[in-house]
Parts: sequence; structure tokens; C-alpha cells
Amino acid sequence: MTRDEIMKIIKEKNVNFFRLQFVDIFGAMKNIAMPLSQIEKALDGKIMFDGSSIEGFVRINESDMYLKPDYDTFVLLPWREKDGSNAARVICDVYKPDGTPFIGCPRNNLKRVLAEAKAMGYTMNVGTECEFFLFRRDEEGLATTITDDVTGYFDVEPDDAGIDCRRKIIQTLEAMGFEIEASHHEVAEGQHEINFKYADALTAADNTVTFKWVVRSIAAEFGLHATFMPKPVFGINGSGMHTNQSLFNLDGTNAFFDEKGPLQLSEVAYKYIAGIMKNAKGFCAVTNPLVNSYKRLVAGYEAPVYVAWSASNRSALVRIPASRGMGTRTEVRCPDPTCNPYLAFAMMLNSGLDGIKNNLPVPDAVNADIFEMTAGEKKEAGIASLPANLYEAIQELKANPIAKDALGPHIFEKYIEGKEKEWDAFRTAVTDWELDNYLSRY
Repeated sequence: MTRDEIMKIIKEKNVNFFRLQFVDIFGAMKNIAMPLSQIEKALDGKIMFDGSSIEGFVRINESDMYLKPDYDTFVLLPWREKDGSNAARVICDVYKPDGTPFIGCPRNNLKRVLAEAKAMGYTMNVGTECEFFLFRRDEEGLATTITDDVTGYFDVEPDDAGIDCRRKIIQTLEAMGFEIEASHHEVAEGQHEINFKYADALTAADNTVTFKWVVRSIAAEFGLHATFMPKPVFGINGSGMHTNQSLFNLDGTNAFFDEKGPLQLSEVAYKYIAGIMKNAKGFCAVTNPLVNSYKRLVAGYEAPVYVAWSASNRSALVRIPASRGMGTRTEVRCPDPTCNPYLAFAMMLNSGLDGIKNNLPVPDAVNADIFEMTAGEKKEAGIASLPANLYEAIQELKANPIAKDALGPHIFEKYIEGKEKEWDAFRTAVTDWELDNYLSRY
């Protein structure tokens, strides 16, 4: 899309407000809303903002930043249409006043890592599967953990009370250009999933943050609260973001497919899997970034806990879906939807490329249910566990030799600093569990 094409749409669709969007290093969507009079200035990348106000960006004495729009991300916002007037958005990269990309911008960082992959002869395609819960709000409009349904996997109305909301979400996404492949009720009460078509890694990251924004916005119209929190309710399944990923050669062929290879997987695919497994403990702090993330990564709730791979085993970290040919891919099952997708994709891509660069051998596949294996059996099979909490994950991230390269030194430092503060706040907090168990007894 070009600047002239955008200006034509703005005129034809009577766009009066325009949002410049970007994300901070923790994946939170930010935006600056511009009136019609400032749209041309915005499209020319001349809108400045205070970078010191964004967590993890810069100090106050170096705060001037510019937003450079990516024209291909321009889209109308269907739920903001009113009386013939429309709003639109465009996703931006953050630039410094000297005209160079800001290295603390997660989108710029992913572009850098993708360029390194391209220099090796590969592009990356990604498809995410973001699960979420729909909860009621109370009389004051605050979120609860009360659902309107008592249904389970693939159930339908009238038991699935969230189906109208889910339908409106799908209609909105389709109006914004998403190709929706499937939607359904998930395992837990109030839990849903909407799957949209894979894309190149940068577009997939853009789509993932847009998807979460749309889901929360439409849910609010129904008086519901949509949450991507990994484990909002104890004792039931949490929400994951299974991340399907593949490398393509520059000629457009799938680098993971080899019709004559074992399981019809290429040597590149096996080396990529080996890299993912080698670095999995070291990227968990990025793919599973919250204290709460590790309440989901426990045995017994379908979430992967163990570093293993399989062509079919859903208790393994890496699964190989059945599709072959152009659809050949790996599915990394540990990420959850609270991660910053720009950073998560960069970390996983760099991990896979580490396997390719260093010709890493892939361990044997594990086809048994790992949850049923004894500690001795897991040890004998060489199956390691993912970090048990955010603190362990942070230590693994610090020790991971490829992490600083994947994130860049600025994001690496600021990300760890922020996550250490989060862990310390949790570590020193007095929880309801402690009060329930200790206050009356001691």
C-alpha cells in the first residue's frame, strides 16, 4: 500500500481519527491518536513522542522519538465506525531523531533478526493460536473470573454463551483482512480459540497484537472481559499461544520438507528442532513472561513442561503437525499469549538458526506420554524440564549465549531489569493463600 492509496481511502471512507500504534518491550500496545488535520504529517513519519515515558525505552535526557508508519499495516477499525465517520490505524517502527531505527523497538529488532535469517537463505512463516477467556464484569465494570458457560472442548450453543461475542470478533477480524481458519470453544469453561492464517513472521507478530486488541475491544461491547492471562483460574486448563513456525527457502519452497527424509522432514528441520530444544529453557522468560505463566506450565493440564519433541505427542514441547509439503512446520507449544510476539519470534528463530549454524543433532523423538513417565525414565531419556518459575527463567535467559544477540543489548538489558522487578514484587507480596493458610494457625 502506498501513501497516496491511504489518503484516497481516508477521503472515501471519511476517516476522522487515525491511530499510530507501536509496542513497548513487554508487548503492551501503545498508540497516539491523531485528528484528520495531522494525518499527512503522521504518514510522513513526522510525529514525535516522549520515549522516556515508555517502559524500557530510553532515559529522559534522550527521549525524543519518531513514529515511522508501515503503510502495509493501515486498516480501518470496523467497531469505531459511527454515523458514516471512521477511524483507522497503522503500525509504526520507532526511530531516533537522526533517522536511524531505535534498537529498543521490538519490531525493529525482529526485522534485524529476520534480515540475518535471510542472509542465510531463509524466510520465516509463523501461525499463532491464541487462547483466551471470556469473563463477566461485576456491577462496577471490573473483571471477575465468572463465566457464562459450563461447556468444554468444541461444544456449541446454547451451552456456549460466548458464541455471539466470538462471532462478532471473527466478523471484525475478517473486515480487517484476517483470514480466519477456525474457531471453537476450548477445554476450560469460558475459554475460546480463534485461528487465523499464518503469515511471514513480521506480519504474524503484527496480526497477533492486533488480534488481542480486537478480542478485548469486542468483548467489552458485550459487557465481558477478555483475558489472555495464562492461568486465571486454578484447577482448569490455562491459555497458551502455540506457535507454528517454518523456514522457507528464498525460492519459495519449504525448507522443512523433504519427501524422502525421515517423517518427510529435511535436515534443516531437524537442526531447527535441535536448536529450539537446546535454547528452550533460555527463551522461556520471553515466551512465558509473567509470574502467572508458570502456573500454566505444570503437568496435567496439556501445557508442555518437558523439553522433548514428537510427531504426535502433545505432552512434548515441540510437535510436528501432520501436514506436509508447503504446510510442513514445527509447533512450539510453550509460549503463552502474554508474550511480546516480536521478541518471542526473534528468540525462537535465533534458537532454530543456532541449530542450523552449529549442525546440532536432534535428540530422539519421545512418543510416550511424558506426564506418565517416572523421574528415572525421564532422566534416562534425557528429558529436561522447563523453568519452574519466572526467577528460574530469568536466570536461564541471562545464561543463554544467544539471547543478547536475539534481543539486542538494549532490549536484553531492559527486559531482564523489568522482569527482575516483577519477580521481586511477587516474591515480597503477601498473598491470599498465605493469609488463608497461616493467619489463623500461627
